[in-house]
Amino acid sequence: MRSLGLFALALTLVVVVLGAYTRLTDAGLGCPDWPGCYGFHGVPKSEQARQLAAERFPDSPLEPVKARNEMVHRYAAGLLGVTILLMALGSLRLAHRTWRLAAWLLLALVLGQATLGMLTVTLNLLPFVVMGHLLGGFTILALLFLLACRGRPSAGPPVRGLWGWYLAGLAALVVQIALGGWTAANYAAMACLELPVCQGDWLGQWQWSAFHPHGVPAESYQYGVLSQSERITIHAAHRLWAMVTVLALLALAWRLWASGLRGWSLALLLGTGLQLALGVMNVVWHLPLAVAVAHNAGAAALLLILTGTGERLWRDREVTKWQEAHCCPETGS
Repeated sequence: MRSLGLFALALTLVVVVLGAYTRLTDAGLGCPDWPGCYGFHGVPKSEQARQLAAERFPDSPLEPVKARNEMVHRYAAGLLGVTILLMALGSLRLAHRTWRLAAWLLLALVLGQATLGMLTVTLNLLPFVVMGHLLGGFTILALLFLLACRGRPSAGPPVRGLWGWYLAGLAALVVQIALGGWTAANYAAMACLELPVCQGDWLGQWQWSAFHPHGVPAESYQYGVLSQSERITIHAAHRLWAMVTVLALLALAWRLWASGLRGWSLALLLGTGLQLALGVMNVVWHLPLAVAVAHNAGAAALLLILTGTGERLWRDREVTKWQEAHCCPETGS
């Protein structure tokens, strides 16, 4: 089961990166139907199949490269679904209650992800659905990594007093990931091309309507339907909250270092610095595909670092509670 869980973890990371690649290559509607592609199990290749695809979807001309990107992502996601189904069925033979609960929760999340994947296509990239699909993938990734971390022995004495710092850093990162997903879903990544501020009077163009979950009604949301002012608002909000996130993560890294968890502290420092550098490179170099995909992967890596850190701090909290409940207050022994 542990080996299967590690395979699912690696596969989820691949699916997350493929999802980013699919979105960044504008291949989210590379196949206008779901779960197949133009009514086929794979990308239509023969001349007869392409002609049939054109008849079935006359308003969605086949673009083979985009269709391939979308189907590779779907195949990987389907394999992940089968893997987690095997984990859930296999967990029935285990006495470990935590593994059973986690495996079936993962299966529920995968089914939810499949539904969101279908809605992403049928609702023509509705931004709220696209962002939810991204967050669902990150949630599965974090839960699988949490399972992988369970059972590792703790090195050193329990660490105390960091839970509040940890929750603040985690909350800041989750909000930032959501803002990044909203930025990508609304095609706002290129709304600001200057550093350190957005061009022009970005504050004067601020539009709270940019964060409305339903957005502007449209037949298709591919390439975005919001105004330039709204896209600038989304981009600026992502940048501003990035500063809050960096400060929260640096503060947590400092506290981790002072408490002796120097491995997690260094990982968090490196991950934060790399993610910040990738964000700057996206703006300066006008969103190159490799850097943009790496920026998505960097967010996933930061979430994994915080997941591992949180698992260690949680175990330390449990040890501390046990010691307080069973030790003698008079002697402290």
